[in-house]
Amino acid sequence: MSDLSAFRITKKWPAKHPDRIQLYSLPTPNGVKASIMLEEVGLPYEPHRVDFETNDQMSAEFISLNPNNKIPAIIDPNGPDGKPLPLWESGAILVYLADKTKKLIPQDAAGRYHALQWVMFQMGGIGPMFGQLGFFNKFAGKDYEDKRPRDRYVNESKRLLGVLDKHLDGKAWVLGNDYSIADIAIFPWIRNLYGFYEAGDLVGRSDFKNVDRVLAEFVKRPAVEKGLTIPAKA
Repeated sequence: MSDLSAFRITKKWPAKHPDRIQLYSLPTPNGVKASIMLEEVGLPYEPHRVDFETNDQMSAEFISLNPNNKIPAIIDPNGPDGKPLPLWESGAILVYLADKTKKLIPQDAAGRYHALQWVMFQMGGIGPMFGQLGFFNKFAGKDYEDKRPRDRYVNESKRLLGVLDKHLDGKAWVLGNDYSIADIAIFPWIRNLYGFYEAGDLVGRSDFKNVDRVLAEFVKRPAVEKGLTIPAKA
């Protein structure tokens, strides 16, 4: 039986199954990257809901694991050298779980770096730009008379979608025929842009038919369907 008592976060979210990967998350576009990945690779895990409504992410216990107070974060009780590994940042978690299981990432060096470049494309471009567009379109920004900030993110989001759409022409997935962490990184954000952020018309969704095609295949996957709901509301 693993002992995770040294991790302060377990005081707020006790581990009922300390031998499993502990996931601290919420079903946001970044959060579901971890839950989808865990479902896809079949590693046993125990999810804990970090509720933004009660500012759980700002609690001392959560910050003890992630000083950047963002979800998701994990503790793997069986990390490198058999020691527990705490880890945060969704992209790092995807790469770690792929390396741990040797799944959903190419095993040749060139293929690996191609996967990583698309994960970073999401983290450095799609995530920040779509997130800002979501703010200006759905939240407080929608009340601003000056639409230049919103339009800046609309235009950049369109550009990024165009890059992805062109790349996906004739491909089943981002890396071609093989589903990978690149898809798990990117498509929750596409889904969120069109759904929760209600920005499909704003960015001209109909212009990006390859993106729509691959998104439809992505959400059909059983691991994706389940991962999008984890951690569930109590």
